[in-house]
Amino acid sequence: MLKVGLTGGVACGKTTITSMFEKRGAHVALADAIGHSLFEPGSEVYDKVVATFGDEILNPDKTISRPKLANLAFPSRIQELNAIVHPVVIARQDEWMAEIARRDPHAIAIVEAALMIEAGAHKRFDKLIAVTCNLEQKVERFTQRSELSPAQARTEVERRMQAQIPEDQKARMADYVIDNSGTLEHAEAQVEQIWQELRRAEAVHSV
Repeated sequence: MLKVGLTGGVACGKTTITSMFEKRGAHVALADAIGHSLFEPGSEVYDKVVATFGDEILNPDKTISRPKLANLAFPSRIQELNAIVHPVVIARQDEWMAEIARRDPHAIAIVEAALMIEAGAHKRFDKLIAVTCNLEQKVERFTQRSELSPAQARTEVERRMQAQIPEDQKARMADYVIDNSGTLEHAEAQVEQIWQELRRAEAVHSV
């Protein structure tokens, strides 16, 4: 099985790109989705996060407010949050990849995570894909998904970028780079080319 990490900057369309690989037959896990499941009240991660950041991050029903937590964590305390969440997320990813390998020894398994390189988790993969786009597109996409004003979205994007390794550095560290600044068709073409290369790499990897 070929283990592939997929990462990139905030609001670069990583999940959209990941879904294109999934459509072609890749097995896909989203670190953010795994992370969400860990924040359930009563879980070890929930208790540690609340103890670290305080009750002010809680909604009235005692669930963790992701926006409130993000406001406290980015950018100066993101390492505190990552130290709690990342080890558990990585362990879940390992369990998932082991299960995929048992079910399909020739699978291509892709894990998508925004802070993969920052957490040092990229070293666990056979190949690394970086997704990039320009700042204006990040702001536009973040505005659409967050319902913030463009000015508020720009502030939030720039704040989160401070907690991330610059995209050009991520691109240099990656085996493949997808420029998601253009049309969906342009992105699909890049994904198709990389998918064929990943299939060849998996064939060699399995020999």
